[in-house]
Amino acid sequence: MNVRRRLIPAAALTAVTALGTGTLSACSSDSAAVAGTGKFDVVASFYPMAFLAERIGGSHVHVTSLTSPGQEPHDLEISPKQIAMLQDSDAVLYLKNLQPSVDDAVAQSPVKTKIDAASLTTLEQHGNEVGGHAAAHDTHKNEESAGKDPHIWLDPVRYAEVAEGVGTAFEKADPKHAADYKKNTAALVKQLNDLNTQFKDGLAHTRTKVFITTHAAFGYLAERYGLTEEAINGLDPESEPSAARVRDLETLAKADGVPTVFYETLVSDRTAKTIASDAGLKTDVLDPIEGITAKSRGKDYFSVQEANLKALQQALGAK
Repeated sequence: MNVRRRLIPAAALTAVTALGTGTLSACSSDSAAVAGTGKFDVVASFYPMAFLAERIGGSHVHVTSLTSPGQEPHDLEISPKQIAMLQDSDAVLYLKNLQPSVDDAVAQSPVKTKIDAASLTTLEQHGNEVGGHAAAHDTHKNEESAGKDPHIWLDPVRYAEVAEGVGTAFEKADPKHAADYKKNTAALVKQLNDLNTQFKDGLAHTRTKVFITTHAAFGYLAERYGLTEEAINGLDPESEPSAARVRDLETLAKADGVPTVFYETLVSDRTAKTIASDAGLKTDVLDPIEGITAKSRGKDYFSVQEANLKALQQALGAK
């Protein structure tokens, strides 16, 4: 993913020493409250990492997320209080190159167990279009330079690989509870394998294989199930598409019988609705599960993924 590196200001790092650990441990409901919980304290960068830590760690872990519910994770700027929280944690679980300020903080943190989810599976170069479609109607290929796509959690198979790696790291860092971590990991991986089967069977026979999204988050999912994602904004959810890209998508929608433009819950739906209106298309939600809010179609990763599957089946004309 091509993002600008935002180095943590020296003032922020200096401020860490002034905070004091007493402030951090005094309020367990605070997003920066981690020290002194009596459990294996894990700091997770955003929801998909926190979900893994909670499911694998069970009752033995205390998980704190750096990204608040409803906050767009790509935009996170880590605070001095959160930097201090990292210093007091037993482990940090993050996804390198998704949140530059987190990467900088982790690199400078003394925390012993640093788990980079990106290192536990394979990442690929993705741009605006991902999947098997020939893009015959796209006259402006690669208008956004491709980068390593971090959205691995939306592919149940890659997410299961990450889960196994996280489980192994927890076992090593907290051997006292290794047996439970192993058991919890196996249960989670089985559930992810079952989800993979649901997607594979549910999308095997569809009228079209092409879907349009605002944000290129679903490339791994598209490749896994023989689909093609055409993204309006590419890997950066806040970028603005060119007029040429919009025209290409409208042409593609007509040629391939694409009836729906998908938008997501944490980013403005304005562009998706404008394109849909101009092209006479419908809109619907396809959730990249970067955070769970009241607007999410589900209460956790699995229920939201099941809602995503239903939305894709309807839009693609599953038989």
